[in-house]
Amino acid sequence: MEFQEVLKRRRSIRTYKPDAVPAEAIEKIKTAVRLAPTACNLQPFKVFFVTNQELKDKICKIYKASWLSAAPAIAVVAGNYAECWKRLEGDPIADVDCAIVMEHITLTAADCGLGTCWICAFPRAEMDAAFGLKSPWKTVAITPVGYAERQPQERPCKSAEELFEVIS
Repeated sequence: MEFQEVLKRRRSIRTYKPDAVPAEAIEKIKTAVRLAPTACNLQPFKVFFVTNQELKDKICKIYKASWLSAAPAIAVVAGNYAECWKRLEGDPIADVDCAIVMEHITLTAADCGLGTCWICAFPRAEMDAAFGLKSPWKTVAITPVGYAERQPQERPCKSAEELFEVIS
């Protein structure tokens, strides 16, 4: 698929078919994760691609949206706040690195015809506990991964002029 088409196709999907994510798509997502650029290429992240029903149930008890449980897989991105690059003021940027990784996951899934929905509104300590994460690791974001049951409507976007300015 042409890259601009992938960008247009990528939507937040909240209805999923039960069909399993194909192994080929998982491999493409895995490669995209490995290639995601991070500050100084430190790669201070881990991705858990969950298809295990028991663990999916745990995740769905933490993030209670009914549609999440319908997805055949859930990708979970965690960051290492000790091993990531730090800003000049000392602030860790693990969230930024993990956001890049999550974007690679969502765009690759879209390229494979799969839907995703970036989620970060969950109790972090509970999600960390579900994965046995301890400091300096923290869960940053999760996304369901699967085939959309129905395609969402076109989303309204601000004009390019409102969002992008060339200063010369």
